Amino acid sequence: MNRRHLLQALAATLAAPALTAQAQFSRQLWPQAQATPVIDLQDLQGQRWSTAALGGKAVLLNFWATWCAPCKEELPSLQTLHEMSGAQLQVLAINVRETASHVRRYLQATGLSLPVVLDGQGDLARRWGVTVYPTTVLIAADGRARGRVRGEVDWTGREPAQWLASLAAAPR
Repeated sequence: MNRRHLLQALAATLAAPALTAQAQFSRQLWPQAQATPVIDLQDLQGQRWSTAALGGKAVLLNFWATWCAPCKEELPSLQTLHEMSGAQLQVLAINVRETASHVRRYLQATGLSLPVVLDGQGDLARRWGVTVYPTTVLIAADGRARGRVRGEVDWTGREPAQWLASLAAAPR
């Protein structure tokens, strides 16, 4: 390979990541044989969220932490989704293994106002099978978990919008 071809190949290699950079995630269906854990949570503002109270709504449970760079990249799109979602969707962010004061400072510094639940010991994360951050569990309007997304997602994108639409339309 001559020098000119080598430089062209190098330039193409360096340019490729910028052209194809995107969030990395994997989406799996929730195992049909696996029961959906009961939701009984209280957010930082003191509001209680339960399976019964959320009945008829699709729910997006997002497990995250402030030390997780992909989580921090994803949270603004979750905030937008929270602000834009109507009565058909509830976004709940579950912070794993951090103190209330630390999470409150983070939320204040970033201007995030979506409902945040603390999972101080990681019990909720274990119950929902979370091993990677961020992980989002998609729950249909019938109260059954339908899928799990591991990794960062732009929740304002077309593909996630299709996932969410199918949750709201799920038979009860």
